[in-house]
Amino acid sequence: MQTIMSTFSLHPRLAADTISLGKLTLSHLLLLNNAHYPWLILVPEVETDQLHLMTPEDRKTLQEEAQHISEKLQAHFQPQRINVGALGNLVPQLHYHIVARNENDPAWPGPVWGHPESKPYTEAAVEEIRNVLI
Repeated sequence: MQTIMSTFSLHPRLAADTISLGKLTLSHLLLLNNAHYPWLILVPEVETDQLHLMTPEDRKTLQEEAQHISEKLQAHFQPQRINVGALGNLVPQLHYHIVARNENDPAWPGPVWGHPESKPYTEAAVEEIRNVLI
């Protein structure tokens, strides 16, 4: 079984760009601070930085958490698409993106990564999202 890290530390870039919504069974749930897209990030508390190197049990838990968050996003925001991805080119810490997309979002139909337009969330909007997801 994968050992949970005793001293979890969030990568500085994730810490700078996100708002913590809480802790799930395995992962920290973060909200990217850009109100153009409901964009959640799961950061599992594991020793590896690669999805394929996780234990089967931890990988299953991460997938279940992603499924749960995706279902909540779908029910609340009713997006046309839910995009899910695990990339680690700029941030080497293992993290899982879950993004609700619509044809009227600023980056449609292209990727949300690298899109320069950003709109910070209000505190009320963050609390609403936290209440929906947790």
